[in-house]
Amino acid sequence: MKLRTLVTAAALCALAPSAFAAGKAEAPKAEAAKVEAPKAANLLDEKTVKDARAAIDKALHFLREKQAENGSYGNHVGLTAMVLLSFADSHRAYKVEDGPFVRRAVEWLLAQQRADGAITGDATPVYNTALAILALHQLDAVKYKTQIEAGQKFLVNDQTDEDKKYLPADKYYGGIGYGGDERPDLSNLHFAVEALKKTGFDQKSDVWAKAEKFLSRCQNRSESNDQPWAGNDGGFVYEPGDSKAGGTKSYGAMTFAGLKSMIFANVKKDDPRVKAAWGWIQKNYDFTQHPGMGTTTYYFYLQTAAGALEAMGEPFVPDEKGQKRNWAQDMTSRIVSLQKADGSWVNENGKYWEDNPLLVTPRAIVALSHALRSTGNNNK
Repeated sequence: MKLRTLVTAAALCALAPSAFAAGKAEAPKAEAAKVEAPKAANLLDEKTVKDARAAIDKALHFLREKQAENGSYGNHVGLTAMVLLSFADSHRAYKVEDGPFVRRAVEWLLAQQRADGAITGDATPVYNTALAILALHQLDAVKYKTQIEAGQKFLVNDQTDEDKKYLPADKYYGGIGYGGDERPDLSNLHFAVEALKKTGFDQKSDVWAKAEKFLSRCQNRSESNDQPWAGNDGGFVYEPGDSKAGGTKSYGAMTFAGLKSMIFANVKKDDPRVKAAWGWIQKNYDFTQHPGMGTTTYYFYLQTAAGALEAMGEPFVPDEKGQKRNWAQDMTSRIVSLQKADGSWVNENGKYWEDNPLLVTPRAIVALSHALRSTGNNNK
């Protein structure tokens, strides 16, 4: 299967109906008036932190045992990059010198870099390159500076702008696609924007403003979206005029992808577009399923949501009933409860490759790491 299905709603890249049967987590009880807001590290109870770290350690051991003889995971750039990112992003904060299981994967990954800067195999070069430079930056930003900068250049060059004869009035202007696909999408764009932001790409570059224009055209907000199809619920779709949830229906992963990308593209939190996305998230708060998609790309949804919520910097999400939901607590408890006995995670709904534990396990680790870090608990 192509990696297009690897991160595609996977960001579509990609895990079962029975796994998601549980109901929504109970909302935390309202706090008494005049009580000081809890410190970040206290937003997760001690047992939850202990259970999450133990789950991550068990998952990392599972992944270590699945490494191919050549150092890769499945001879796949995207999978190998995701696994490396999960090792580096975890509370263990692994570095190259911590063991051959890291070093060998890095060496294999670097050997896949092309002359144009992409770190990829035959498919989905944007996904692969974005994940790869994120992992390399986490592992050693100085040592891999040259390779990271080459990857950044590839991502920026893939943006649909004047260099590709696109004009600002074109609906796909500012987007980034699969690298060969003529229709850019938010799934690819949000990985690219995150990778550029976290690897320190020039904040004065016009890449951010161009991305912002594409983002506005993926949002169901007619006040800021100049496309005729736009609704007004504040959520996001996969690409201008098309949603993986059907028609132009907003759904979970893309709304969190849109929110995160706007923040990384330097859009202020009080911007009406950010507020509208936040409003959709409040009305559709749920980590027991993927809002709008059910069990499809569930772990991609969790990873994207966790990253966006950490970037947003809000410890609580007021749900549609006005209750303040501790998202890190809700998400962490949910993910830990779904871990398999061997340390892996897998989605029985295999669309977009989420039945592959080599993809889904690092997704779960990264999501847990976002939640732990947002509460000050992602330390050794």
